[in-house]
Amino acid sequence: MNRLSVSRRIVSNIHGFRSVQRTLCSDTGVKNPDLVSEKPLEKPGLTDDIPQYDIAIVGGGMVGMALACSLATMPLTKQLSVAIIDSNPALMNNFHIKKEDPPDPRVSTVTPATISFFKDMGAWEFVQQHRHAYFDKMQVWDYTGLGYTRYNARDVDADVLGCVVENKVLHKSLLSCIQNTDFQKTIHSSRLSSITFPAMSSVTSSSGTSSSASGSSAKLELDNGNSMYAKLVVGADGSKSSVRELARIQTTGWKYSQSAIICTVEHAVENFCAWQRFLPNGPIALLPIGEKFSNIVWSMDPKEAVDRNSMSEDDFVNAVNLALDDGYGPHPRSKSFEGGNVFSWLKADSTSSTHEGFEVPPKVTKLASHRMAFPLSLMHANSYASKRLALIGDAAHTVHPLAGQGVNMGFADALCLSKVIAEGVAVGSDIGEITLLQRYESERKAANITMMAILDGFQKAYSIDFMPINVLRALAFNGAQYISPLKRKIISYASGNKLLPLFT
Repeated sequence: MNRLSVSRRIVSNIHGFRSVQRTLCSDTGVKNPDLVSEKPLEKPGLTDDIPQYDIAIVGGGMVGMALACSLATMPLTKQLSVAIIDSNPALMNNFHIKKEDPPDPRVSTVTPATISFFKDMGAWEFVQQHRHAYFDKMQVWDYTGLGYTRYNARDVDADVLGCVVENKVLHKSLLSCIQNTDFQKTIHSSRLSSITFPAMSSVTSSSGTSSSASGSSAKLELDNGNSMYAKLVVGADGSKSSVRELARIQTTGWKYSQSAIICTVEHAVENFCAWQRFLPNGPIALLPIGEKFSNIVWSMDPKEAVDRNSMSEDDFVNAVNLALDDGYGPHPRSKSFEGGNVFSWLKADSTSSTHEGFEVPPKVTKLASHRMAFPLSLMHANSYASKRLALIGDAAHTVHPLAGQGVNMGFADALCLSKVIAEGVAVGSDIGEITLLQRYESERKAANITMMAILDGFQKAYSIDFMPINVLRALAFNGAQYISPLKRKIISYASGNKLLPLFT
């Protein structure tokens, strides 16, 4: 065969390849066959003139921003391109928090584990520059006067049990942290309309619009008409998650016959202790927030919540003081069980708080914010992950606020998912593959279900006013007060330790 024949055959083969290439491009929607390549898209890339991201985080609240911040500060993930989808104008506007403003009633009690998470990301420094309140003591008791428990950070050789911070401060700390990095992020001030996953038929919005995915990425359409592709979609959009709904993930749960009132109150002296008293209709918590302010979280039946929310400020303050003092029942007697036969044999192993007597919380002098009321419920997503999808925070679970654990569970989700993503990047895995995301689901679902079961058990146990049950509750209170190994386990678990308080 001469050179001319060889050249003609090569040209013929090239034309044949381009013919097949054009056919494939026609089927997949690619306009230019010269762009067909197995090479991954550069980040941030374009597919059909639509942006391609590694991760799309739907929901820019505290938990969603914590995930973004964690990804931005981890060596293996800081090169990923991330889209944050949220219509909250605070994400786009560089708002400032004025130190002279009174505390916002929306606060979170963050655990030592969460504080460590924020410190590792470099976000805690911002919190320390604004109003916050560490506490190293906590007292829990109920209205019957039969028992109480006091916890002290010294019981576990720690400095603090937790810290109360306004949500807006936590949120701003995370936003500031991301802004101080060269992280490839794009904030879309919009709402999600629909998602199409590559292995699924089109998932449409209520308006009937639909879309189709390209390749192995999920396609997201926003209500402003824009679209994007993402290898992984993270639903961090709260308890009414549109991501969870569009992905058709079912949930399990129930509504409690309770609502919670939250507000900020002021004292004549600064409060350094966290207080919680269980009342017949639900618990009331008094949490320090700094500068003689405290936060109230008061759970009660919905009708009572309506009545108390409409009270005059003076009447409400009187009701709060009554609920935290001797209203509904007497004060517990200090050391009422220690001298008896039940716990006297445990004195040798007592913790520092074992001998602390019952104290009355500081009086509330006035209301320092408006009151907010909201219904309480428990919800758990049946699945946290599927191909190209993961749920974190309230999108995956909601709990009763009686122990302030809800947001800490969400932050733990964010930390765990960022680590799993980093593991995938380290070995070259597809970060949206279900086999990788199942590691996140396996770890967090087990931890969250355990915490939810404990909190739900507490809620149900303190919803019954029946003398035999009251006695059992008193034994539990005093057991936690005087059985030092149990107390240490409870403190450790509530602080974010993964070990269960009763079985390890």
